Amino acid sequence: MRAVVQRVTAASVTAADWTARIDAGIVAFVGVERGDGPADVEYIARKIREMRIFGSSDSQGFDRSIQETGGQVLVVSQFTLLADCRRGRRPSFDAAASPEVAKPLYESVVLELRHQGVTVETGRFQAAMQVSLTNDGPITLLLDSRKRD
Repeated sequence: MRAVVQRVTAASVTAADWTARIDAGIVAFVGVERGDGPADVEYIARKIREMRIFGSSDSQGFDRSIQETGGQVLVVSQFTLLADCRRGRRPSFDAAASPEVAKPLYESVVLELRHQGVTVETGRFQAAMQVSLTNDGPITLLLDSRKRD
């Protein structure tokens, strides 16, 4: 499982006639890979929740997590994070899990964050979406549950 995590001052996602918004917090784009399971969900959710990418009130450093700041998380499914662009001009998405497998794992990341007390908004799985965000820092990090060591 891969996630691109961005610290934001505000963000929104729109799909058809539906919109979700957050104030200061994190936007997490999450892609599910073939072979992912509960351990990958736990790893990605824990990293999103516990990574110290926010400063305290008196610093701009990396002192506090989203859980400690009480910020919000916008989780957006994005299978394109699993693209292989090494050959040709068209990305290959063979590494991405099928929608039937990916959706429950994506939803499990959201549920795990909520279970730990994080306020979460979401995009719509398999929908065409427009994401708007103001990256704060800019801070953008890549998480990969297969690269834990």
